[in-house]
Order: sequence, then C-alpha cells, then structure tokens
Amino acid sequence: MAMENTEELSPLRITATVRALSSALRGKREPVHGSGRGKGDRTFPEPEKLWFKESSAKNLRNRDFLSPSTMLNTLYADGQVPPAVMSRVLSLRGSGVLPVAGGEVMGEGLRLRVDRVAAFRAVLAGGTTEYLKPSGQREGCVVLNCPALHPKPNPPAPDTLSLGQLRTVLLADHMGAMLRRQGFEVSFCPTLPEDSDVAAFLRALGIDWPTAQANWTNDEREERIQKVLESSPYRERGTGSGRRSSGGGGRKAVEEENEGGLRINLKQVFQEEGMLGYDPTLGTCKVHRDSVSHLAQLDLSTADITGTMVTVLHVTSCQDEFRQQQIAVLWRASGAAHSQRHLVCGPVKTPGSHLTAAQYLQLRKGQMKEASEMKYGDKVEGQTWDDIIKVMTSATIRFELLSTVHTSPVTLDVQREGGVSTKGPRGGVFVMYNCARLHTLFDSYERGVEKGLYPEIPDGSQLDFSALKEEGEWLLLFNYLIPFSELLDQSGQALDCEGGGARVNIKTEQICKFLVSLSKDFSSYYNRVHVLGEPLPHLFNQMFCRLHLLRALRELYHSALETLNLPPIRQL
Repeated sequence: MAMENTEELSPLRITATVRALSSALRGKREPVHGSGRGKGDRTFPEPEKLWFKESSAKNLRNRDFLSPSTMLNTLYADGQVPPAVMSRVLSLRGSGVLPVAGGEVMGEGLRLRVDRVAAFRAVLAGGTTEYLKPSGQREGCVVLNCPALHPKPNPPAPDTLSLGQLRTVLLADHMGAMLRRQGFEVSFCPTLPEDSDVAAFLRALGIDWPTAQANWTNDEREERIQKVLESSPYRERGTGSGRRSSGGGGRKAVEEENEGGLRINLKQVFQEEGMLGYDPTLGTCKVHRDSVSHLAQLDLSTADITGTMVTVLHVTSCQDEFRQQQIAVLWRASGAAHSQRHLVCGPVKTPGSHLTAAQYLQLRKGQMKEASEMKYGDKVEGQTWDDIIKVMTSATIRFELLSTVHTSPVTLDVQREGGVSTKGPRGGVFVMYNCARLHTLFDSYERGVEKGLYPEIPDGSQLDFSALKEEGEWLLLFNYLIPFSELLDQSGQALDCEGGGARVNIKTEQICKFLVSLSKDFSSYYNRVHVLGEPLPHLFNQMFCRLHLLRALRELYHSALETLNLPPIRQL
C-alpha cells in the first residue's frame, strides 16, 4: 500500500508511461524471423513506436493507448502476445506511469485502458502544481536577439515595422516566457530607447521589451569592436575582394564605391570556426556602421553573463536571414564564442492589402471594440472595458501570428469589413472567452456558498472520483492536464539538439494550438454538462469532483496564457 501511495505522488507522465509500456511489451526479445510473408528478418521497432497515446473522443471510448498490430507482428509470431507478456503489461506500475485497468488484443492491435478513477484521484486530489510547470528545471542563459528592432541605421517605428517583423518580435517574446518557465535566464536584444514610439507600440501589445534612457549610447563598445575587426586575421586586404555586401540603407551605393573599406572573409570564419549550416555564398562582407552597432548590442546583452553557457537565438524573418547570418559570423570574427542559433520565420501575407504593424493593430483593435459592442451593448465603456479590449486585441494578434509553424507563411484576412468574431473557435478571442467562462462559473459557485446553497469545496482526498463518468471529463484530463508539463519542456530540448546547423526548429505553434483545442473540448463539455446542480447533498460529490477538475483547468489556462504574456480575462 505504501508503494502505491508513493507512485501516486509522482506526477503522471505520458512519456514515462509509453516508455514503461514499451519495455513491458518488448522485454528482451530478439526480432522475429520469417512469419510466412517471405520477407526474412523483420525490422525491429523502436521502443517509442510500440505504443501510441489516443486523443480523439471516438477512440478514447474504448482505449487510451494502442500498440498497433503491425508493431505486434514484429515482436511475436502472428502478432500473438504471450500470456506472460500480457500479464506484465496489465500489472505495470512505476513512477509517473498511469495506472492500467485492462487490455485486450483486437484487430487493430493491443488496446489498453487506464484506470481513470485512479488517474483522476492522482491528479486532482494530489495537487495539480506539478502538472502546470515543466517536468524539470534547466540551467543556462538564452539571449533572444530580434534584428527587426535594431537601428539599420534608423530606429524602427510602428509605421515602418512590417507584419513579418512583428511576427519575429512576438515569437521572441513567447520564446522568452517559455524558456524562463524552464529555468533559463533570459535576456533580450537590442535595448530600445524608453521614449521611442516602437517601445510604446510593443507595450500596447503587452510586450515588455528592455529599454534605456533616450540619451544612452553604446559608442565605446562600437569603437572597440571596430578596432577588433580591423585587426582580425579574417580581414581582407586589398580591393575588389568582396562577393556581397551586407548593405547599409541609403548609404549602400556610396559605401560600395569605397573599396578601401573594412571587409571580413565570412566564409573563412565559419569554416575555420566550425560554424555548421551557414550559407556557403556568404563570401566576403563589407562592415558597415549599422552592422557594428548590431554587434555592440549583442556584446552588451552578454557582457555580464559569467560562469554559465550562453545561447544566442536570432529570431529573424526569412527575408532577413542572409543578413543575420552575416551578423552572426561577423560577431564570431570579433571574438564572441557563444553558441548561436537562428529561428527563422516565414512571411506574413495580406492578400489585397498592405498594412504596417501599426495599421494592423489599429484595425484589430477597432474590430474588437465593434464586435464587443455588438455583443454586450452599452456596457462596453470605461477603463475596465478598455483593458479587456486591449487584452483581447493582443490575444487575437498573437494567435493569428503564432498559431502557424514558424517556418511557414501566415496569411491574414485584413479586410476591414471582416471583423473579429467573439463566437466560434477562432483563435485568441475564443480562448479568452472560455477562460472567462471558468471564472464566471466559480464566481457563481462562490455566490451560492455565500447564500448557503453550497458548502465549501472539500479536499480532493474526501471525494469519490468515480463520479466523473462523462467522456469530456476524461478528455480534459488525459489530453490537456496530464500532457501539459511535457509540452512546456520542448523548447529547451530543441535548443539542446546539436548537429542541426545554424537553424533551429522549435514547435512554437504548439501552445496556441493547445489552447484552441482545449477551448473547443471545454466549450463542448460545458455546453453539455450542468456543473452547478441543485443544492442537494446526494449531488454534491459529483459537483465537487467537477469543480476540482475545472479549477485545475482554470489554472491550466492561466499557466498556458502566461507563456504568451497574456493575462486571463476574468469577466465578459
């Protein structure tokens, strides 16, 4: 009994369960030979391919995990699982492993059902804290560099910032929040003038980008880097040696005529320094003042970091990727030895229109206000509603630009008559609306307690979780509450991957997709189930079990929205 209690205290994990199931099914078996198919030796499956977690409501009605018949056939003759192996699978226990209730071999493979009552009890009665944070804490420092915000040579402004560049800023902001949650020390580059229009614009979107006083300069650091590059062994001597120029705005033509300028052989740098995955056509690059300014900002962002590994993640648009590779190699030539990776974003397309970031924000804000007025009428006024519309607008923009795989293009509907719907599963608005529904539910419950209709919610250890029989309840626990912690782990794990070259691919779209999917399933459940029932004692156990589940879900919303730097909406 003590062993069971110890196991229940360990947070349940999908990965740990799949690993344990694979070990139990596979044992120490060798590949099966022959089998009447005439193909000789069979391919031995990888352990992680032996089992699959189900997620669709249809499949979850009869199984939670499946080992497909194709996998069973590679392990056992005719796919027949020996009784001893089946017994080992069905009696599986271990730290983080979901409790098994039963299983059977059917046409599609070995179907396994989880002991759902035990799983509900483990998660809801044991406290959900461990399910709302990464499974482990990481060490190290990540600098998120956003080239779109560097002066090149003029400082960026909301009226000149493109939607593609805005996408990179939002992605950097999201990555910063995700990595901080995992324990990384995170800083951002460049530092913006505190009174600049672009800093105010980012604040309107809920982005807290680092700023400095308007009269602050980085001149001394720029001069030092210039001198280092002038004495670099990678410096090209003589004239006419450059294949490409990094560009310098309106000064490009003038500067390229000055063949005596400072040039660095970038190809030699990345070959001799072992920088993998860089464009072989980088060639020789002329060093312009805005490039040195960029390097000085990078240098500043890492200057005070000592005794820990630093990874600099350049978050850039595909249009600016070549230039950013030049900057990265130039920085290495100046003596910076930090690991550098490139997170590259696809373009943002607006068929039939061309909008700047400022115009896009104003459009979505106006549409959000109009949609709110249509739904809620005259009460849409005052500071509270201004704050709600600001957050809802920010949510709309973040979900529109971050819900797509970061390397893929995003196509936006920016027709002014399109509007922003407050109904239907349409990204940010839908997510925030369903989060607000949970707050409204608990407000209603608290009012019922004040009126004496309901008692306070008892501790989960006092409840019988077999009352949670709705398929939607298991869906919310199994697809969202239990897997969330492992979802938070992924961005840090991607940074650890070596050998992938300059580019790094991170599933940055997953939190947005997770929240939209969660909101669809919660909305379906909430519309179907009456949570706050009649105040009758014999109904209280089921109501309290549901409130425990939905309270955990509310905290899950908060935790996921925090990675997008979005505060929850508590009323609508």
